[in-house]
Amino acid sequence: MTRLVVCAALAIEAWAVASRAGPGRGFAVVRTGPGPARARAALGRLPAFDALAVAGYGGSLVRGPRPGDVFVATEVRAAGHGVPCRGADALADLLREAGLRVLRGPLVTTGHVVTGAERGRLAAAGALAVDMESRPLAEAARTRPFAVVRAIVDTPDRPLARPATLTGGLRATRALRSCGPALRRWTERLDKDRRKEVGP
Repeated sequence: MTRLVVCAALAIEAWAVASRAGPGRGFAVVRTGPGPARARAALGRLPAFDALAVAGYGGSLVRGPRPGDVFVATEVRAAGHGVPCRGADALADLLREAGLRVLRGPLVTTGHVVTGAERGRLAAAGALAVDMESRPLAEAARTRPFAVVRAIVDTPDRPLARPATLTGGLRATRALRSCGPALRRWTERLDKDRRKEVGP
């Protein structure tokens, strides 16, 4: 069986992802703490895994996505270099089947909360969403299946530190709770694909 580890920066993110996954869950959840330095430090605490995912809140760099939408990265960028998210297409399909509005594209990891004009600069470079933890974890996955699932909280039209952030956060938390069952089904899909590769 595929051993999936899901990394979440915050306690509420870890709780939300695990809350509806069901008995046995099918994956381990590791809280890394916020920011790339803490994510990198958490690598030594990860249990053995065959697939790795990052789940939590994120920000949209472009107009269109709404709080509560789910962003699944096609690659994770930092310092101009991208790491592909192998196997994440299947997870995006499972999230759509769960009734979530799923968006796909490049994600950039930064060491700080992105606001104002910086959103535009990162978007002009091709990124669609931003977080603070995924890049070190993407590198740790190497050639194994890797996915980033970010429930959108803030957008250029709805920045952080505004009253609407509370509503957006509640929507994003509901979306994260719906991600748990999809992550469990993702491990089943990966198992099935592995059996096909091995053959009868």
